[in-house]
Amino acid sequence: MALEQDAPARAQRRVLAAAAAAGLVVLLLIGYGVWAVALRTPAVRFGALFSASVGIYPGSDVKMLGVTVGTVDSVTPQGKLVLVRMHLDRGRAAAADTGAVILSPSLVSDRYVQLTGLYTGGAKLADGSTIPQARTATPVELDQLYDSVNKLAAALGPNGANSTGALARLIETGAANLDGNGKALNDTLQQLSKATSIFAGAKDDLFDTIDNLKKFTTMLAGNDAGVQQVNSQLAEVSQVLAADRQSFAAALNQLGTALDTVSRFIRDNRARLKSNVDKLAVTSQLLTKQRQSLEQVLTDAPVAVQNLLNAYDPAHNTLNGRADLNELDGLSGTAAPPLLLPSAGGSASATASPGVSAP
Repeated sequence: MALEQDAPARAQRRVLAAAAAAGLVVLLLIGYGVWAVALRTPAVRFGALFSASVGIYPGSDVKMLGVTVGTVDSVTPQGKLVLVRMHLDRGRAAAADTGAVILSPSLVSDRYVQLTGLYTGGAKLADGSTIPQARTATPVELDQLYDSVNKLAAALGPNGANSTGALARLIETGAANLDGNGKALNDTLQQLSKATSIFAGAKDDLFDTIDNLKKFTTMLAGNDAGVQQVNSQLAEVSQVLAADRQSFAAALNQLGTALDTVSRFIRDNRARLKSNVDKLAVTSQLLTKQRQSLEQVLTDAPVAVQNLLNAYDPAHNTLNGRADLNELDGLSGTAAPPLLLPSAGGSASATASPGVSAP
């Protein structure tokens, strides 16, 4: 019974072993294919022109993104430049416009050539090509840095800018000006930072202003003929003013004389002018109070004059009028106002009730 129960387990193990062997064979075949393709892919050999190649020798690494992808083959002087020949390993590629930079990770480690153009598609760096100096760079040497510092110290030293003590006086003056002004300088920098923040927050308005200025200048350019005409007219006006400058000068001189006369008149008659102004103020106040009455008089006066002209009879030299007798006091219960009419001679007047016509 135990043997019969172990039979399925042994069969399952045989199937798993066969699957593992088949997978191993597949992996070996894939690896062999990759290896064969890599062997059939030739190495890309190229060169690069550097201004200097300190620390680069045959056998130095060629890297891309910090990964070694090739080796330096030779270093050859080419006039004032250095031609570094190198190659990429089989299966490696770089972009056609790649650059080459000599890097020094530290002061004691070996230098290497770093390619900057990672290949992601398109044209590849061709075999036998040369990277020009415009796409190469070399690090600053330590002795060059020391030499630059030495030259700067000499230029600022007693034999240079400070030969007459000018630099020392500048430093002393700067120290004196900054002495005790640290807080003010700090506040100034903070305000400048806030102003920068404000400008950054209002960048849309600033750009809108610039855009409006552009539109304005475009409008001026589109109306160039009109602008030129305005400029010509302004030039003509300027010429007229320039031609009559003597007359203008005489007029301004006379105006000055007149102003002086008026000033003396006001000074000599200040009391009288004050009295007249005060009286004028009283008159103005009175007119203001009687504004409604004046308005009614000015409204009714033309009608009354027109009625008077219509009532005048030039043939008989009389004023004719007509009234309604129904408005007598006997009917209305109130006394009607009398109507004053001139006599036939036009000099005397008579009293009559409304509706009575006087000869």
